[in-house]
Amino acid sequence: MDILNTINKDNLPKHLAIIMDGNGRWAKQKGMLRAFGHENGTKAVRTTVETCAKLGIENLTLYAFSTENWNRPKLEVDTLMKLLINSLKNELKTLTENNIKLNIIGNFEKLPASAQKELSQVISKTKDNNRMTLTLALSYGSREEIISAVKSISTKVKNNIISTDAIDESIINQHLYTQNLPDVDLLIRTSGEHRISNFLLWQIAYAELYFTEVLWPDFREKDLYEAIISYQKRERRFGKTSEQIK
Repeated sequence: MDILNTINKDNLPKHLAIIMDGNGRWAKQKGMLRAFGHENGTKAVRTTVETCAKLGIENLTLYAFSTENWNRPKLEVDTLMKLLINSLKNELKTLTENNIKLNIIGNFEKLPASAQKELSQVISKTKDNNRMTLTLALSYGSREEIISAVKSISTKVKNNIISTDAIDESIINQHLYTQNLPDVDLLIRTSGEHRISNFLLWQIAYAELYFTEVLWPDFREKDLYEAIISYQKRERRFGKTSEQIK
């Protein structure tokens, strides 16, 4: 049976997030530099984006570059930034043809000016697309995001814009980078690592977690389908009992 036919289109995650891990190890296995792995990782990005759009997933968030990644060797960081710029130029057509809107979360101002310019252009050109929102987490760290939200809310409390009694989950959500996105339903991490790595810590409170040994450059449609099928087999209780859900 075709694996695609086993997927229930009425039970898809509304928000899928992926930690794209394993580019460096993939390249090392082939006796190549890490940059070779990152270059081939862009092919997996294209496949995943197009497959999610085809399935009908409304929100896809990819962990592309963390705040901690700035500590990597300068050559690797420079390569990643150049790849980002080239990918944006090359993939604009794909985003447009698939009616996909580009969104960014993270410390945008830390990115090189050339990357900021390219990102701004693609965001502007795709802002009216509504089939799927593709969010790239760039220069992103969840702890930094939460600190920023706390500071913003504190300032509003100090200026009597918000009362402390009014602070709830909704208020906090409104001050996060992801304010226009729903909570994550399914989080996938590739390469066999079992860590969250400072990614969407607030937003994955009730997400289903899926870990695969597949290195990111080798991640294909079949691997995505398997993750979604695993998700659909799980009972999502959100703190309730099985009996209450039924």
